[in-house]
Amino acid sequence: MTESKATNELKDYADGWIQEKKNTTVPTFLKFAYIVIAGGCFAYLFLFMNGEVDHATRGTFVRQFNAATQSSSGFMYFVAALIAIFAVITVKFAFSKFHED
Repeated sequence: MTESKATNELKDYADGWIQEKKNTTVPTFLKFAYIVIAGGCFAYLFLFMNGEVDHATRGTFVRQFNAATQSSSGFMYFVAALIAIFAVITVKFAFSKFHED
């Protein structure tokens, strides 16, 4: 009898691979972790968009490689836009009010 009560309080995702208690919320630290991780990805993309050109040992090789190949700044800005869109959707989802389906 206690097992059936415990089963009713759990919600299955991915055919039972993931379970969680019903009516749980996202922890506060995880909400802010979404912002920090997305911001880190965004900053990393802009800092190293053309590679690590200022590195002491391999910076010259990176600059030579960049000179020999074409830079695709447009594509990198597209990736930055995708990161920004993902960040907005994820943060909106994390901070929105939870409702049971």
